[in-house]
Amino acid sequence: MLQGKISVVGIGPGSLPYLTARAKEALQESDLVIGYKLYVNQVAAMIEGKEIISSAMGKEIDRCRRAVSEALQGKRVALVSGGDPGIYGMAGLLLQVAGEGPESPPVEVIPGVTAAGAAAALLGAPLMHDFAVISLSDLLTPWETIEKRLHAAAGADFVIVLYNPRSRGRKDLLAKARAIILEHQHGETAVGIVRGAGRDEEKKWATTLEEMTCCMEEADMATLVIIGNSKTYWQNGKMITPRGYEL
Repeated sequence: MLQGKISVVGIGPGSLPYLTARAKEALQESDLVIGYKLYVNQVAAMIEGKEIISSAMGKEIDRCRRAVSEALQGKRVALVSGGDPGIYGMAGLLLQVAGEGPESPPVEVIPGVTAAGAAAALLGAPLMHDFAVISLSDLLTPWETIEKRLHAAAGADFVIVLYNPRSRGRKDLLAKARAIILEHQHGETAVGIVRGAGRDEEKKWATTLEEMTCCMEEADMATLVIIGNSKTYWQNGKMITPRGYEL
């Protein structure tokens, strides 16, 4: 039997121009593509004619176990993941699942353009100095833990990138996060918000901690919020965090 393998493919923020050359190769080389149906649809043009297994949100463990099972039968499996698979993606879970049984197929983690990187590029250069990335989703992490991380990051004057800021069932978490950060940062702190980075519905806002309430209602699970540090500023429509060079 041929040796199977799993490539955990980071497909970037959602449009083909952001797909890396190695990610394209892995999709084209695969026998089987497995993924969340939204992500599978985003790379549909690259996987025509291949066997495809797509499923809904919340089926991550099932997808990983199916990928392992198929790879152990000799298939080359591409497990697609939005953004970078090692940043809130599928890589860690797959490696955990692959280590459960007596046999484990080879696994290649293929990095992708992160949502944070894509959003930052649209805003300017807000991540030029130390930054912290925090997900506001409390589905897998207790809110008390998220609160501690927000206090720590804001108190240490990190630029803060917020993933998963708001959903239908969690409409108030972004407002709570803003209130926590305002305990440590002034209201004029620069804030950039990007929804759907790299997609047709892409939209962005340039604002501040004080004024960001004007667009918080439009935030969803495909939105990134970047809150600057005490040195971050807006200039000619670009969000800039100085690295420290003297001009």
